Amino acid sequence: MTLIADAGSTKTDWKIVAEDHQVTNIQTIGFNPVLTDTALIIKTLSPVFKDEKLNLSFTDVHYYGAGCWDMDSCVIVLSALEYFFPNAEIEVTNDLLGAARAVCGHQAGVACILGTGANSCLYDGEKVVDNVPALGFIMGDEGSGAYLGKQLLKHYFYRALPSDLKDQLDETQAISKKILIDEVYKGKAGNQYLASFAPFLIKEKEHPFVQKLISDAFDEFITKQLLKYNKVKDLPIHFIGSIAFFLGDILKDRLTAHNLQLGKIIRQPIDGLVAFHTTQS
Repeated sequence: MTLIADAGSTKTDWKIVAEDHQVTNIQTIGFNPVLTDTALIIKTLSPVFKDEKLNLSFTDVHYYGAGCWDMDSCVIVLSALEYFFPNAEIEVTNDLLGAARAVCGHQAGVACILGTGANSCLYDGEKVVDNVPALGFIMGDEGSGAYLGKQLLKHYFYRALPSDLKDQLDETQAISKKILIDEVYKGKAGNQYLASFAPFLIKEKEHPFVQKLISDAFDEFITKQLLKYNKVKDLPIHFIGSIAFFLGDILKDRLTAHNLQLGKIIRQPIDGLVAFHTTQS
């Protein structure tokens, strides 16, 4: 049997693929090895993977995780998975390779993540061959939910937001400078706080002001990330994440404006990863 995991910092989607290709879904909390350790992962997963006989039947495990960017971080997760699945060949790698495999399969292309954060890579059908560094929500993440929320709040506090949007925003969320400072500068999840304003923008995406804000954010992502890849105009550009999924019409328009080719847009990569690992042979 095969076990596949798509792990974010808040939740992990697991798929068990049996030899007859029947798929079982499991969801647990997420793990970022930058913020946790092997013992905590084992403790948390023990109630889920408690059937030792079943665990021994897994032949391969593929784990794609947020924060799995170097050997030290990968080993934290790998050690926990080895505890549960001693007979399996285990692969622990980053979520960007997972995104590329999910949308590109075995074909060359550009894979992008546009969710709470933003990232992209050039993929040759087997491996990531180029990656413009993702700098996080403070210095980068152009086009992401956090970036859109940051732009909205900047206009709000700088008194540049149209009055109708400001009134609607005040009705739906408590906003103050103190809350902003506490959440973004003092809290541990500033990116998630900023991204919490993205649903408001998605709902109001037909408003001319919002449409321009979103378009400008996507243009930033395109110019700072996509246009840096060699021969990008000859390749399909695929997207994963809720921002791309719910704002796909504006995203397609901006790609067309830059003479770029839109490929797939999917909300989550896990089903694409199942297809990748069950069809590669």
